[in-house]
Amino acid sequence: MPTLTVVTRSGEETSVEVEDGLTVMEAIRDNGFDELLALCGGCCSCATCHVHVDPAFKDRLPDMSEDEDDLLDSSDHRNENSRLGCQIPFTPALDGLKVRIAEED
Repeated sequence: MPTLTVVTRSGEETSVEVEDGLTVMEAIRDNGFDELLALCGGCCSCATCHVHVDPAFKDRLPDMSEDEDDLLDSSDHRNENSRLGCQIPFTPALDGLKVRIAEED
């Protein structure tokens, strides 16, 4: 099963196995990382699943939608590697992906 490495805000790294069909947000939420709030449940309407993606994987991710881009603009912690976890379907091509949970706004 493909794995996702999650880095918490304090820097603790944990690798989790991700079931087929989940998004990065769902994988993080379902594995008990409470600091990722995911308030809207994956509807791309709140930005509480903001993560910073390992730059080595950026070219493997789907393009960012205008809605995602607008939501990320509202974050004080946006950087060039920012994405919303709910907008990243976790596929076998992302095996080994590392993301850091962004600071809360």
